[in-house]
Amino acid sequence: MGKLELLVERYEKFCAIPWEKSLAGPQRVWFVVYDPSEERRIRLRMPEFEVATKKAGHGWASVDLTDSFGHWLGKQDYLSSYLECPDDLDPILPGFEAELAQQVQTQLEAADDNSILAISGVGGLFGLTSVAGLVHQVAPVIKGRLVVFFPGTHVNNNYKLLGGRPGWNYLAVAISAHDGGDDS
Repeated sequence: MGKLELLVERYEKFCAIPWEKSLAGPQRVWFVVYDPSEERRIRLRMPEFEVATKKAGHGWASVDLTDSFGHWLGKQDYLSSYLECPDDLDPILPGFEAELAQQVQTQLEAADDNSILAISGVGGLFGLTSVAGLVHQVAPVIKGRLVVFFPGTHVNNNYKLLGGRPGWNYLAVAISAHDGGDDS
């Protein structure tokens, strides 16, 4: 069995476990961790994750963050200045982070306590904002589960996006194709 087939299988098994209703928001987050080189294949297999979710009796909604920054930047008044000098973006990035969190929060608020909101495209946030920061902002409104498709690594509860800056420690459940669920 290939890595992606195993990842879908592990996700399906985990999704079928009865959900504890008394968990706090940060404990309702799952990270589906995979090698960044598998991003395109994961996207092609997204329907399999949806089918596994529905097979377990849960609802499914998804949001793709890949183009979020481009859409947000395109609405900025001084777009041409930012394109000429990208360092000038630093002071306004909190506005992007707030809009991104609002986008995800709106989706979470529309979901019920038996549904999953799947987030893909977090690699598009690399170097702009933190996935951990986004999850932290939206965690209080998670009723069901938030599933983050995460191109990176997970070792001892430390997550590292795209092999970049040092990882962060988070309470989320990691689902991985590696033995024991952790990347090595």
